[in-house]
Amino acid sequence: MSDKEEHIRYWEATAKDDLEAIDYLFNGKKYVQALFFAHLSLEKILKAHFIKDNEENVPPKTHNLIYLYNKTLLNLNEDDTDFLQVMNIFQLEGRYPDYLSYLHRSTLKEDASKTIQQVKTLFKCLQEKLQ
Repeated sequence: MSDKEEHIRYWEATAKDDLEAIDYLFNGKKYVQALFFAHLSLEKILKAHFIKDNEENVPPKTHNLIYLYNKTLLNLNEDDTDFLQVMNIFQLEGRYPDYLSYLHRSTLKEDASKTIQQVKTLFKCLQEKLQ
């Protein structure tokens, strides 16, 4: 296995771990944290794609899903790229206390559930394209 393949598999494996954590957080009624991990799983699978599609074996140090997407050869539909933009909201969850408070007040179980389902669908698509 080449270094590139090892780096890709590392990001893919950590993305899957984060994806699995979503259900535990959601079932524990930690909806904002579940959405943070949903963002993280998409971020990491996109970083795997970045490594696949670029010479570098280290992805950029960013949490911006659109930026990462634009640095790959992926060709998602507009709904999926719009969804990536929406998911960028949740990367702030653990980083800015004022924003965290807002997210806790505005995130409902039903909305979180729907978003998580979309994340899982998109994740599966991205994982398949990685192969």
